Amino acid sequence: MKKINSLSIVFPLYKDKSTVRKMIFNSQKALKKTKIKKNQIVIVDDGCPQKSGTYAKKLSKKKNIKIIFHKYNKGYGAAIRTGFKNCSSDWIFQTDGDAEYDVFDLLKLLKKKDNSDLVITYRLKKKYKTSRIVISWIYNKILRMLFHTNFRDISTGSRLVKKSLLKKVNLVSNSPFLGAELAIKTKYKGYKVNEVGIHTYPRTFGRGSSVSLKNILLTIKEMLILFFKIKV
Repeated sequence: MKKINSLSIVFPLYKDKSTVRKMIFNSQKALKKTKIKKNQIVIVDDGCPQKSGTYAKKLSKKKNIKIIFHKYNKGYGAAIRTGFKNCSSDWIFQTDGDAEYDVFDLLKLLKKKDNSDLVITYRLKKKYKTSRIVISWIYNKILRMLFHTNFRDISTGSRLVKKSLLKKVNLVSNSPFLGAELAIKTKYKGYKVNEVGIHTYPRTFGRGSSVSLKNILLTIKEMLILFFKIKV
């Protein structure tokens, strides 16, 4: 496996105060396991009403932790894009702040990086409510039909991306469509995408905002914009 000079972990926060401590602790531990000395953790508070970012700031005593605040809720995709822009590393591991994905999966994804510009994930077993499984299945099916992709599960919130790739794909999504946008643009521009199977741990508190009506409608809008842009 080729050596990496620098690595960042990025995750957004929105109503995720109960998982902040776990996310910071596990991120630090995962980075230590990689043995990559130049590393950082970038946390984006997306206008969280629980002030999760402020809480994270109190917990963050190390210099390698950077916290960015959105004045208002701009959306999942917007928070990820802010995180990407504030990373100074060669490679970025992006995950979600609700601990649904295991930060230690970073180690699995790193094993696939040598022949990749982007490593995405697919869920080995979906432990969710039937309604969410159905929505995910329909979403992936539509994306395969529209963009002629063969990705197993494009809707996960865990991925490893080469920083240099982000300048070439120009991400614009503000919704949860951002992950799909990244994978589709990477494929269409001829860069290499690999996939890794992971386990997920559905949140035990609240409800994920990605399946809200507002986010579903915005995702559909951004999906169609990309579709017509590519077709033209």
